[in-house]
Amino acid sequence: MQLPADANYTIGDYLRERLMPVEGAIPHLAGIEMYGRSVPTGRAGGDLFEYINFQQRYDLDARIRRALRLSKDCLQAHPAGASDCTSVDDFMEWLKARADFRPEMETAYRQTRSLEQVRVAEDLHDLADTAGVLLVDAQGHGLISAKIASTVHDTFHALMLSELDRHGKTTPEFFELINLRLAHSVTARNALGEDTDGDAREIATMLYGEVRPSGHFRFVNFGHPPPLVFSASEGKFRKVDRDRMVQFLPLGLEVPADHPDRKRYFSMGFRKREADDSDVADIALTHPGDLLFLYTDGVYDGSDEVERRALEVLMRDVCLRPAKDICQVILERAAVKDRVLHEHGEDDLIDDKTVFIVKRS
Repeated sequence: MQLPADANYTIGDYLRERLMPVEGAIPHLAGIEMYGRSVPTGRAGGDLFEYINFQQRYDLDARIRRALRLSKDCLQAHPAGASDCTSVDDFMEWLKARADFRPEMETAYRQTRSLEQVRVAEDLHDLADTAGVLLVDAQGHGLISAKIASTVHDTFHALMLSELDRHGKTTPEFFELINLRLAHSVTARNALGEDTDGDAREIATMLYGEVRPSGHFRFVNFGHPPPLVFSASEGKFRKVDRDRMVQFLPLGLEVPADHPDRKRYFSMGFRKREADDSDVADIALTHPGDLLFLYTDGVYDGSDEVERRALEVLMRDVCLRPAKDICQVILERAAVKDRVLHEHGEDDLIDDKTVFIVKRS
């Protein structure tokens, strides 16, 4: 790939462009309005925000047809080495060579694999009415943090292709693989990096969620500030049960104790088990006008109560406006705070900023 011929175009410009959301990719769901924007502190930053428009990014109809075709192919035996030979045929060739093989085992296995593909087709169909959103915040800002965010971005999309083929949807295993990719290997170079003293590491948080027309937002969270839900009818942030919102450590810092490669990675502690469906949190926008507010710590760190109340007042003033306008107002407020920090010589406290708003209409 060649960079633009403009002599002023830098690797920072390249990373900024590939980590920025494309407005034309905003998914359109019935009864849901959404908009997000990311603002780096320099030419490139550590915040990554991206819409996952399944309908636009993937040919769901073609994938569904393939899954249904495979469901039929699984039931039929094909000669070894033939062009239409499937993984099921390969497995059966191995199974038939075993002393404990019984003919009924082939029928049961073929039926199971066929039904798996039927389920993949059904789950792919559901993605037509699903919008994903990916937020990543690599500690710090500048080229190094942008490269870390880019690593998460590339890992996410490479694994997503396999995920849709195998399951037709995202699963907890998918996120565990991303987490492991960012872990610090005992023998190989760490994707996140390590300083020369060997006792400090770069950190990246990640929140990925999916929105449905029903107003439900299901998500996994690796060290990211928790989402906020604003009730337009009550004029305040709604209390969300934090006990039901599992938050793992940032990416790569904690390897599951039951992972077979756990001894091959440094870990701050071993999580008792790998993630499963119980670790996927669910927030519902139940009434028209309800807002889901996602952000990075350049906007709000998720813990300051004074700042939370100030954001609540701001939301009360703008909640009836379009999602794009609400996003812009919040970013403008953050920019004003940055100018104050700059005037006080506290530029080191200025961070990349990302805001994402989901509004139920």
